[in-house]
Amino acid sequence: MATSASAQLSKMVKQKYMELPQGDKVQAMYIWIDGTGEGLRCKTRTLDSEPKSIDELPEWNFDGSSTYQSEGSNSDMYLIPVTMFRDPFRKDPNKLVLCEVLKYNRKPAETNLRMSCRKVMDMVAEQNPWFGMEQEYTLLGTDGHPFGWPSNGFPGPQGPYYCGVGADKAYGRDIVESHYRACLYAGVQICGTNAEVMPAQWEFQIGPCEGINMGDHLWIARFILHRVCEDFGVVASFDPKPIPGNWNGAGCHTNFSTKEMREEGGLTFIEEAIDKLSKRHSYHIRAYDPKGGLDNARRLTGRHETSNIHEFSAGVANRGASIRIPRSVGQDKKGYFEDRRPSANCDPYAVTEALIRTSLLSEEDKVNAITGKFSASPCPVRAGPPCEVTLSEFKPLSESEISDFLISHRATTCSLDPIPLSHLQTISPQLSTFISKIINSSLSGCFPPAFKTADFTSGKETLPGS
Repeated sequence: MATSASAQLSKMVKQKYMELPQGDKVQAMYIWIDGTGEGLRCKTRTLDSEPKSIDELPEWNFDGSSTYQSEGSNSDMYLIPVTMFRDPFRKDPNKLVLCEVLKYNRKPAETNLRMSCRKVMDMVAEQNPWFGMEQEYTLLGTDGHPFGWPSNGFPGPQGPYYCGVGADKAYGRDIVESHYRACLYAGVQICGTNAEVMPAQWEFQIGPCEGINMGDHLWIARFILHRVCEDFGVVASFDPKPIPGNWNGAGCHTNFSTKEMREEGGLTFIEEAIDKLSKRHSYHIRAYDPKGGLDNARRLTGRHETSNIHEFSAGVANRGASIRIPRSVGQDKKGYFEDRRPSANCDPYAVTEALIRTSLLSEEDKVNAITGKFSASPCPVRAGPPCEVTLSEFKPLSESEISDFLISHRATTCSLDPIPLSHLQTISPQLSTFISKIINSSLSGCFPPAFKTADFTSGKETLPGS
């Protein structure tokens, strides 16, 4: 297994310099999320004194063209400090500073999801929303090979590694212990850690955190993990399915509760929230990984302790469901529930905001809001049961109008769309059902990839090369 060249440098030599006095000066490491929505960047500045609050930290800037966040012709981006932690690498009085990113016009960068999340959390502050996120990750060599795995093969099958003990079961515990202690020193709300099902896979838990603190603490915990791994010369991967085949993927199971859910009779409020979640499954799948569900599609297969990405499910103590109610919660009739769908590389701001929007703000999916206005009258083109959605309030669309509609929506594509290809082969004789499903898909932002290049003529789909 390959390790980084930096890991071979003498840490004892480095320590000689780290022990030098720094006077009254303080090093503040500014940290932000880059344009990928997954990567973290950092740089350090000197302060004249130790800051006592976030208000004492100055704004800063950086070159966004080098972080996938702007063009070179207008590359300055603003770093806005939002929360501060102790620095476990340089130690007190030095600081880690998590920042939001603003564009040149002072509007949030595309991957700055914290701003909208904070606004949503402020709207429900009186309900005291608590979160706990279980961050799974995989240790890799710099060559991408899992840490501790045979160079030309695989370790023994899964079974003995979960919470395992011993050199043949726990791969990389030194990294895990170092990360845990560094988080405690920094003030991160870390509450536990354990080895996971796949060898070289681990998990740490952050929480309970209220509101926006959940995202802040998880991002800093991830940053600390990356820095610890840097010292050891290995890589921490948050890929949801780093090793294909009969190996577990990596998620970020999210536990959620409100004040009402935690009080006597709270199970009623838990069940109400789950019912709302069941009606917005596709919305949450899109919010639960930075690629709109594509990453999670490799993980949520219905196997390896996951639910199927196309189906919503819930159950008590069921680790194969979308939502799990812990057995103790079912017995006590109060507590919390666990959303098992978020991927390991999710943005916690997006996940927690989505949970609040659906379960507390009762937002409806755009599809449901529109289709709820349609009457379920019989299809005009065939006998039988009513269509799922009919367009009785609309005049019939011509084939040219259908073609224009599809072309205008080529930009909103998603490979997870449930429309079967049979509906794309011919428009007649199922015109009403076909149009209805197209409208549903356009509103949810999900078109199959075929629409990117498909030409609709004479009611038939012509694909490249067909």
